[in-house]
Amino acid sequence: GKSADAWKREYADDTWKKVRVPHDWAVTMPFDKKFSSGTGYLAGGIGWYRTHLIVPDEAYEKRVVINFEGVYKNSQVWCNGYYLGKWANGYTGFSYDITELLDRRQSDVIIAVKVSHQDIADSRWYTGSGITRKVTMEITDPVHLCEESFVLTTLKADENVAEFMVNAEIVCSHYKGHNTDQNKLSFQCSLINGIGETVYYYENTISDQMDKQEFTWMGSVEKPCLWSDKDPALYTVQFTILRDNLALDRVEYKTGFRTIRFDPDYGCFLNGDPILLKGVCLHEDAGCLGNSVPKKAWNRRLAKLKKMGCNAVRMSHNPHSQELYDACDEMGFLVIDELFDEWEGPKNKWSTGHNVYPPIHQGYFEDFHEWYQKDVRSFIRKNRKHPCIIMWSIGNEVDYPNDPYCHPLFELATGNNDANKPEAERIYSVDRPNAERLSYLAALLSKEVKKYDTTRPVTLAAAFPELSSQIGFFDEIDVIGYNYKEMFYEEDHRRFPKQPLIGSENGHEYHQWRAVLDHEYISGQFLWTGIDYLGEAHLWPVHGSGAGHLTLAGFEKSDYYFRQSLWSDVPVIHIVTARSEEISSLHEHAKRHQYHFTDRWNYNTKEMIDVRVFTNHRKISLYLNNRYLADGEFDEEKGWIEFCIPYEAGILEAKTDGSCARLITTGLACNITAEAYSEELQADGMDIAQIEVSLTDCDGNGVLDDSAVLHVTVEGQGELLGLENGDLSDVTEYTASYRRTFMGRLLIYIRAKQKAGTISVRIKGEGLRPAEVILQAKA
Repeated sequence: GKSADAWKREYADDTWKKVRVPHDWAVTMPFDKKFSSGTGYLAGGIGWYRTHLIVPDEAYEKRVVINFEGVYKNSQVWCNGYYLGKWANGYTGFSYDITELLDRRQSDVIIAVKVSHQDIADSRWYTGSGITRKVTMEITDPVHLCEESFVLTTLKADENVAEFMVNAEIVCSHYKGHNTDQNKLSFQCSLINGIGETVYYYENTISDQMDKQEFTWMGSVEKPCLWSDKDPALYTVQFTILRDNLALDRVEYKTGFRTIRFDPDYGCFLNGDPILLKGVCLHEDAGCLGNSVPKKAWNRRLAKLKKMGCNAVRMSHNPHSQELYDACDEMGFLVIDELFDEWEGPKNKWSTGHNVYPPIHQGYFEDFHEWYQKDVRSFIRKNRKHPCIIMWSIGNEVDYPNDPYCHPLFELATGNNDANKPEAERIYSVDRPNAERLSYLAALLSKEVKKYDTTRPVTLAAAFPELSSQIGFFDEIDVIGYNYKEMFYEEDHRRFPKQPLIGSENGHEYHQWRAVLDHEYISGQFLWTGIDYLGEAHLWPVHGSGAGHLTLAGFEKSDYYFRQSLWSDVPVIHIVTARSEEISSLHEHAKRHQYHFTDRWNYNTKEMIDVRVFTNHRKISLYLNNRYLADGEFDEEKGWIEFCIPYEAGILEAKTDGSCARLITTGLACNITAEAYSEELQADGMDIAQIEVSLTDCDGNGVLDDSAVLHVTVEGQGELLGLENGDLSDVTEYTASYRRTFMGRLLIYIRAKQKAGTISVRIKGEGLRPAEVILQAKA
């Protein structure tokens, strides 16, 4: 809420609620249909944060900087009552030097942050509200490394040698009362492999006559371990500044040696070898956690996507948290990193249901011209150290027809999701912004990106290439990305013979994957989406998008196994079922999807059931209660094997080549089964555990067609962080300690306190045998 004096040092904040950052206040508020459907029916508003930092005594002789990785949005920051500045973008990072504001007479340093997110229809998906990313206090000598200038760039890499270039900028900041003696200054740079061996070392002297010095040098490592999706080998690069051989400043980060190349005729090459990008798009929320998602939560989600066969991620449609990039580095995901969803044009934002007119026009376009250069600089310099990132995307669907740009080449134009668009909104008008303006802006942003990194290609995700390909929109783009426009691949490959093509956003259907397999010059596809996300919601109470292969809780949907059968390198066989009469009533487009299919074998006797077997085998045999029913062959049109059989309780099996999948008729739910994804936590107040909960029958089989309200209590050195069931129509407040299971499942997030000890998590439900999970928080 509003608090006019909260910036003042003397402001009394002792009654304020204590929270731990990263923090998203929106998911702590009730869902309400009065808020925007686009951002998940959750609140925005104004929020204030204050913290009292105890600065070590030695810091008064040092340089002290406060780093914000991201605040959504329009943040303003004060230190001890002194105004430091404003940052508009909620997804890019910024820093403030507070050295001169430290006062030994004061017992602490007070940082106050005002967050203004009142325009809650400013996006088409959930954004979060608050200090949603990490905040760190950096204490260094006045002679220090400019950290974002420090980057190791791979020039050449193969199994014999990795050649690289290192850039570093060293600064001597002159502060009042600080010792700035620069005599006998030097620096060292080391490269350490995964088993702790130093494989490269470099040192140089620093002049004592200059305030700022830039260093560039070349190096090499013999017989390197190359970073790839299958073996993401990482090295630690370490930089140390010394005075008289005593360390003044040390910075280190993980890096990897890899080369990436996009060929207009033969697709993508990683380390010289061809690779198909089997990608998904991701938004950064995790349901009840909002947009402040711990790394362990991403590790669990990404591990499931990896098992599905996924090897690439597109960050939609903004920079994400460093925890996610780090996880992609470590787990071997190739990343398209995206910066903007809109430029200077205000996109349509839906506030009362997806694609329901009239739209609202709020968002980043108001800040674009003033801030795009700062945002590009922050985005590239912060993220270019990550080997996982293979391309920079400067925009998503900024060429969407009549949103707001149009052109006389198309008298009438409608986009993918414009079924409800009024006719007047589809017709060309000379009074609307001309789409040719987009070509100028694309060239402007591409040039801006290449100020800071020329080693990765620049791309964008085009929504309306029918027009944009004719007006120079792709002239300064290295790799052309198409959203849902596979039908233009062949024609536009001929039209743009020197520019590679990629599916930057795609549907789940088999023919869309065949468009990649059948055209060698297409580098891959990025499915919309890998995981369900909050926002871009249809009518109340649905508050998110169900386009993912995983639910908000990170549980697999039936479509997950279909994609696994297409993408995985290991044998896959999986059965899903649905009532035949329900499927036959759907229109043809819906029949091709798996939304109505589940992993269950509980129906009425003799009713006809559609059975789909997702497999990378060409032929399977179907059995029911050990009785052979039929053989089935892979359908090249649909991408699966299909049967229609009368229901009979028991065991349904699909068998082939020693592999077998089965579904079992289950009884009523009588037990709660709970399993921790990680049982050991660090007692640091930040580490989390994730507990997967299932309803099971008396034989221990998961019961998918039942639900129950489960109550969770936590005792000991932990606290309940959140409950997520993945049900996009469940508007139970995320702060509640109870939640209904969805498809028989629930996910529990537990956060450790700052004291070592046991954590007991108890789960109860009416008429069910309870479960208890014991966790250990270690010092």
